[in-house]
Amino acid sequence: MTTSLTVADFDYALPPELIAQTPAATRTASRLLHVDQGGQRHDRQFTELLSLLRPNDLLVLNDTRVIKARLFGQKTTGGKVEVLIERVTGLGSALAHIRSSKSPTVGSLLRLAEAFNARVLGRENDLFILAFERPVLELLEQFGATPLPSYITHQPDDADDQRYQTIYAREPGAVAAPTAGLHFDQALFAQLDAAGIQRAFVTLHVGAGTFQPVRVNTLTEHLMHAERYAVPSETLEAIARARALGGRVIAVGTTSVRSLEAAAKDNPNLAVKYLNRKLFVQAPAEDVTKSAQTGDTRLFITPGFDYQVVDVMITNFHLPRSTLLMLVSAFIGLDQMRLAYQHAIEQRYRFFSYGDAMFLERNPNL
Repeated sequence: MTTSLTVADFDYALPPELIAQTPAATRTASRLLHVDQGGQRHDRQFTELLSLLRPNDLLVLNDTRVIKARLFGQKTTGGKVEVLIERVTGLGSALAHIRSSKSPTVGSLLRLAEAFNARVLGRENDLFILAFERPVLELLEQFGATPLPSYITHQPDDADDQRYQTIYAREPGAVAAPTAGLHFDQALFAQLDAAGIQRAFVTLHVGAGTFQPVRVNTLTEHLMHAERYAVPSETLEAIARARALGGRVIAVGTTSVRSLEAAAKDNPNLAVKYLNRKLFVQAPAEDVTKSAQTGDTRLFITPGFDYQVVDVMITNFHLPRSTLLMLVSAFIGLDQMRLAYQHAIEQRYRFFSYGDAMFLERNPNL
């Protein structure tokens, strides 16, 4: 099916006023569009999440932490530059997007935030390799700005530093928030705990590429940006327990989806023992080494993809023509995705990072 699909199949017209510019008054005050296994749509509030969960279900969340990845400065020639860190690669090194009237040359210095220098060491495709004179994360925390996506038009402030971050963020490295997790607060977690709903974590450091448009017409020609992910052994074991008890794996956000499905694809042995709903058996522990699954993934999920792990997805609404919209379409079906988005627009849901959420049950007919 993917071979016949084009980017235009994932387009839709969104009234600009539906793009959320600020978060809801409280994290759980957002709406929740529930699309069930039969494709029926139900308008709910995020506070109703517990009613959609079953005993022994497992929530899998991405614990990445958004870093203050945007810096402003100038080249030695005086020209202005804007630097957006894409990935921290070492204590004092990073890959970055650089916007300037003319690309900086290899070996040149950038004076950033009027406080420190970064040297351009080279290029890696569209990214620049930068070396910093002090630890990157320390410099970003002191001098950087929260990298709000371009469709949010105000300058980031202290409120954004808090609300564009999940309450469980702990592993610094993302330049975009795993936005489905923004709807959870401690009170909701307490309710889930009281109901016996378990939680587990993965880490995927979201890159700026998540907002990049697909620039080719045919999906098979698109090369996904690489993102680093980790699925700890504790999470693998939590999934195995949920499977054994008949629970569902509920991925909070597309980044959790990609982490789990990448782990299953990259390590079939782990998939059989811990992850794959179709192949899952309670094998003796010694059959598979208990170890975290880590790596870089370029997994591109499009209609026709065979989901091995995720049963339910909680996600925000995504940009037209985006890879994330394609991932959702592979989960519930292209036609159901179109109907759901049409319904959300008609019902005036709020879209994108600071917007409302969806609770999607996997279409069993795909």
